[in-house]
Amino acid sequence: MTVSDSPGMDVRPGAARLAVSTLFFVNGAIVASWVPHIPIVKQRLGIGDGHLGAVLLFMAVGALGALPVAGALVSRFGSRTISVSAGLGLCLTLPCPVLAPTPLALAGALVLFGAFNATLDVAMNVQAVEVEARWRRPIMSSFHALFSLGGLGGAALSGVILAQGVGARSHAVGTALAGSLAVAAASRRLIAMTPSAVREPVFVRPTRGLLGLGILALCALLAEGAIGDWSAVYLMDARAAAQSVAAAGFAAFSLAMAVGRFGGDRVAHRFGPTRLLRTSGALASAGLLVAIVVTEPIAAIVGFGLAGLGVANMIPLIFSAAGRTRDIASGHALAAVATTGYLGFLAGPPLIGLAAEAVGLPAALLIVVIACVAVAAGARAAGERPTESAQRLPFPAS
Repeated sequence: MTVSDSPGMDVRPGAARLAVSTLFFVNGAIVASWVPHIPIVKQRLGIGDGHLGAVLLFMAVGALGALPVAGALVSRFGSRTISVSAGLGLCLTLPCPVLAPTPLALAGALVLFGAFNATLDVAMNVQAVEVEARWRRPIMSSFHALFSLGGLGGAALSGVILAQGVGARSHAVGTALAGSLAVAAASRRLIAMTPSAVREPVFVRPTRGLLGLGILALCALLAEGAIGDWSAVYLMDARAAAQSVAAAGFAAFSLAMAVGRFGGDRVAHRFGPTRLLRTSGALASAGLLVAIVVTEPIAAIVGFGLAGLGVANMIPLIFSAAGRTRDIASGHALAAVATTGYLGFLAGPPLIGLAAEAVGLPAALLIVVIACVAVAAGARAAGERPTESAQRLPFPAS
């Protein structure tokens, strides 16, 4: 299937919004569909927890390697072409890690899976920025809400299907084909944007404004990753909660984040992105403080829910601000901000673990509180459009 970004018949904003929403939903569902297979793959390959943890990091390696290149690809070929290509690649790659015959093959498959995921992340967010501009009001949070909804639905449906005795191969291939059909259906309603006539370098030094947004993304994703990995452990170890109660902490965080994203666009339209981001950082930090200070497990669950509401709209607002930059291609801008954010997402959980060894988990979670306060303090950057000229590094385009 060939998709061109050459301008043709204009797409109605409503149709384009539905198409981009489909990409976000499929992205969340496909990535989440891999998660229930992890223990199955671990058992089939006969590897331990430590070995599995090391292999799973290769998905992040693929993502971090692809992000800078994704910006150049979007600039050169257009976000519609790269969105469809990366979306199909992500779907069709799903069976590779599921069916990998060796740990080495699993690592290679996860590098490819992570690279397609990161490339789609950049390209579909560029499409989302363009649709948002034509819609003439904030709608970015709704796209990210559908990513969250796709993740919840994909994980739940995959768990149910596998529990019914459907084989891993059948599930992975069926999910890959269903996702590919959805991407193909959405492709004709994506916005065709004129590719850059100038051959862009792969690596572009971001402007000062984008560096600020990158730091905000790092703090936001550090908080998201740390809460996701440590909320249940915190409730069990620090608050003596039962395993079933501990699971409610992450459930409250995830559900609140999805709900917050569905309502975020309306709030951003009424009060502006700066005020919403400042409030989000304050709410997230306050919720975490409740979870840390109050010793009752129920209070911690409520606190994690408040943190989920606060974290919900941080990345949509930051990505939207990055996509509005004027003096650097939006693909490069989003890639730069996303790369920094991914570093925070990866560094957050182990950083909390190291700090917990030294000062205990409750005190270690204060790092996340500080990160959320930093987002609130720097919220003004999301309401501005960086206008400094990009300083390009002397690397040729590949």
